[in-house]
Amino acid sequence: MAKSEKLRKRLYEIPKDFTYTEAATLLKQLGFSPSNKGKTSGSRVKFYRPSDQKMLLLHKPHPGAIMCIAATRQLAAFIKDLEG
Repeated sequence: MAKSEKLRKRLYEIPKDFTYTEAATLLKQLGFSPSNKGKTSGSRVKFYRPSDQKMLLLHKPHPGAIMCIAATRQLAAFIKDLEG
């Protein structure tokens, strides 16, 4: 099983310890690029895929790396929607 498939399977289980790094890795594997709007962008990071102009705003957790459960659910729903 490929790394992206393992990450996707883990994400769909909505774990309480899914990290921002795992989310960013998965989105990058799906063709998305992160974009901060400079130093004033706060903790929101935009992930954009130019091929189909899809975009997702993801909250970068702080001070830790674990995403909140709502953000994990949002990401899982977004990726399931991409799959059709």
